[in-house]
Amino acid sequence: MKKTTGNVSVVSFDSGEALTEKSSAFDTFIQVIDGTAQILIDGVSNSLEVGQSIIIPAHSRNSITANVRFKMISTVIKSGYEEVEV
Repeated sequence: MKKTTGNVSVVSFDSGEALTEKSSAFDTFIQVIDGTAQILIDGVSNSLEVGQSIIIPAHSRNSITANVRFKMISTVIKSGYEEVEV
């Protein structure tokens, strides 16, 4: 689902796959629905498993690496940032 106020997507990774380090202008809410992964946020490693979630704050450097096969729901919240310049 993609809208002007944000988007929701389901993403899956095979064991060892990763999203390279990036930054987003918006908060991102990650919900783990299968497997486990390491989520690095501004140099701090977070190990998440099924049923856990984390918020990646706007403008934070982050990467995600699957420890095993991994699925997540990623919700990007754009509303409220209309006046912020990066």
